[in-house]
Amino acid sequence: MSRKIWVFDTTLRDGEQVPGAKLNLYEKLEVAHQLKKLQVDIIEAGFPASSAGDFNAVKEIAMKVGDTDNIMITALARAVKADIDAVYNSVKYAEKPLIHMVLGTSDIHVEKKFGKSKNQILDIGVEAVKYAKTLLPEVQYSTEDASRSEFEYLWSTIEAVVKAGATMINVPDTVGYAVPEEFGELIFKLNDRLKNLNEKVLLSVHCHNDLGMATANTLAAIKNGADKVECTVNGIGERAGNAALEEVVMALNTRSSFYKANTNINSKEIMNTSKLVSSLMGLDVQVNKAITGDNAFAHSSGIHQDGLLKSRDAYEIISPTEVGLDDMELVLTARSGRHAVKNALGKLAFNQLTDDQFEEIFADFLVLADAKKEVYNHDLYIIVEKYFERHDMNEEIHHHSENFYELLDLQVISNTIFPSASVKIKKGDQIFKSSTTVASGPIDALYSSIKEIIDIDIKLLEYKISSVSRGKEALGKVKLQVEYKGEKYIAKATDTDVIKASALAYINAVNSIIVDNLMPEINKEPIAQSL
Repeated sequence: MSRKIWVFDTTLRDGEQVPGAKLNLYEKLEVAHQLKKLQVDIIEAGFPASSAGDFNAVKEIAMKVGDTDNIMITALARAVKADIDAVYNSVKYAEKPLIHMVLGTSDIHVEKKFGKSKNQILDIGVEAVKYAKTLLPEVQYSTEDASRSEFEYLWSTIEAVVKAGATMINVPDTVGYAVPEEFGELIFKLNDRLKNLNEKVLLSVHCHNDLGMATANTLAAIKNGADKVECTVNGIGERAGNAALEEVVMALNTRSSFYKANTNINSKEIMNTSKLVSSLMGLDVQVNKAITGDNAFAHSSGIHQDGLLKSRDAYEIISPTEVGLDDMELVLTARSGRHAVKNALGKLAFNQLTDDQFEEIFADFLVLADAKKEVYNHDLYIIVEKYFERHDMNEEIHHHSENFYELLDLQVISNTIFPSASVKIKKGDQIFKSSTTVASGPIDALYSSIKEIIDIDIKLLEYKISSVSRGKEALGKVKLQVEYKGEKYIAKATDTDVIKASALAYINAVNSIIVDNLMPEINKEPIAQSL
């Protein structure tokens, strides 16, 4: 029988403690509304005692997001009256408010951080819970640094605060010290005692990732009886971050027969939530991160691509559509094998090539892939058309490459008053020039110049730049996302000149749109069908 696991999201509290990730009121509200779509059970909206701004943000979230009994709104307090009052006065506007307080239980925290005895700390915790219960019925007590605490003292604290009225007990691995076997055993012992004491009290865990085991420890806790997990989107948080919500949820979904547990999370909103948090907080998701990384569902190895084309479960344990993506991405690079290239050509209606023709085209593909790193569909058109031209077979093919744009030259001037850009672009046999002098910055000027030539109404949704190598000849990688008629397109480009890479990525996106709009015409009549 599968049991329900509560998901407590602390992106807006623990996640926001990442240096530079501070959100304003409106950004916090936007993230909170998206977390509601994701269907988390509890949103920890902030630390209201820390500032007036955070207090107001928690209050607004309680009023505008917590206006339903489908979600609980909480905020963090230390075990002191002023903090508890701040939480109460900010979350009380929610349909289901919760007071969350934290107090250390490890010897390090008790003796070195607080300079008090264990009995004194225990009494402070009990009095804090009793006071919080006079304000709200739902109270969570977190035993900070529980994974490094002496077990019997940890249990004595839990027992005392439950008797004082705590309805949720949270066991944090505050500094990421735990290992799965050890943490699982701790949760098993606590759960056994807690359910005998009061079976209605939820047992929760909050794991940090200092040793890279936050998700593993969280899953070990679930396997050993934890009722609730505290996570953040993309695993952001203090130092190395927290357990990633998307990793925990998809592990439960994918290995349901093992964990025998489920959540209420709408997994199709995972990618939307990840992108929103990344964008607003300015925290890039590492490309190889599980579930939400750019490469999580991208395949460039020829061996993998061949296996996937034969049977998707050969290398795919999660369908991209489960997390809100359209499909897996077969990236055409120099490592792609014949099967992947032949499949891509077939989708473009180059589906009746002889073996000899394909081998020559594949050789041309490898030359381009070595030079360009990643090959797009419009590149395949050009490769095939050049093959036909070499063999005097022009009459056998429509010259679709005449629809594609190619960057010939550019000049960008950056300054604080009038940033400007000039571009020279080729389309078929035509060459176009354009200049822009009114823009908010050099990239805006560059893209405005390109748009003057390219008669396609596209909207830039996302622009990212990163370094992929070091030294004087370091490559800059630009990734962007655009929207055209409701469809979203992602394109990338690399170059030692990041301005040029920006232009190439934009033109790659435009050419991808053109390919998509050519497809209906192409598929009416297979290309080279007489060969």
